[in-house]
Amino acid sequence: MSDYLLSVALGIVEGLTEFLPVSSTAHLRISEALFHIDLANGYWKMYTIVIQLGAILCLPVYFRKRIAQFIGYARENTPLLLVPFKILKCLFMAVFRSRPVQLTLAAFVVTAIPAFLLTKVIGKHLESLYIIGSSLLIGGVVMWIVDAMNAKWEAAGPAAIGSRLQTWQMENMKLGQAIWIGACQILSAVFPGTSRSMSTIAAGQIAGMSRASALEFSFFLSIPTMVVATCYDLLKSLRGKGENVIGVTHIDPHGWVVLAIGFVVSFIVAYGAVAWFLAWVRKHGFAPFAVYRIVVGALVLAWASGLLH
Repeated sequence: MSDYLLSVALGIVEGLTEFLPVSSTAHLRISEALFHIDLANGYWKMYTIVIQLGAILCLPVYFRKRIAQFIGYARENTPLLLVPFKILKCLFMAVFRSRPVQLTLAAFVVTAIPAFLLTKVIGKHLESLYIIGSSLLIGGVVMWIVDAMNAKWEAAGPAAIGSRLQTWQMENMKLGQAIWIGACQILSAVFPGTSRSMSTIAAGQIAGMSRASALEFSFFLSIPTMVVATCYDLLKSLRGKGENVIGVTHIDPHGWVVLAIGFVVSFIVAYGAVAWFLAWVRKHGFAPFAVYRIVVGALVLAWASGLLH
């Protein structure tokens, strides 16, 4: 397979799985193993980071109206050149005025500090198929149980008396829920295959949030979490030490084209995946994704054990 087709394939995998609760990290590692990509190669390590950034950047575009609502931004007659400065000003003021922004930042801080301190552990687990397979399987079981536990209340709706679901919109979240979700997100950083999306969605449902509100908060929390984590990884890849680290000056035109293809494909596919996922979850729930995780996790464990060779 040519590098261009390989980049398209990996971009599709990243775009499809970044925001679905099935773990993009696990699927990229599996895909890279199937395509015999050398994970020790500095270029391909950076490539993985770049296409992940492409997928993440679809969120500010897709949720631009909701974000503008949360931070109180309205362009009105603002000159085009001053728009970025006005957005930054609104973001700064939103930290003090906007509850959704405050809750997102609270959950981010709870996740970011422990995840940063555990980077050495994360590195050791990142390429282990046993860890990935186990995390997929266990996460699938947890997701299935939690979603089934809330299913009858989801069907009954917000008006149901005695419902364990008390939060139906992100704006009505409590600080304790945000902190709990941020803490659970740490699991996805330490154990690849857990899925950041799965851990935050299941945590929200356990804390009394509806599917839709838990999913939306998961998307918003992923913006600061994944942008910071991805940019940090990219910086390490470009400025680190050792023969496996690559700098931008060492990338030839062919390499830049491969990066650009993966970035664009992952952005487009992720945008479509987010739109589809939001519509699906409101009607069908997370059970199919839980079953998929269990099946794939079992197959990965069998593969890692040599049973599928």
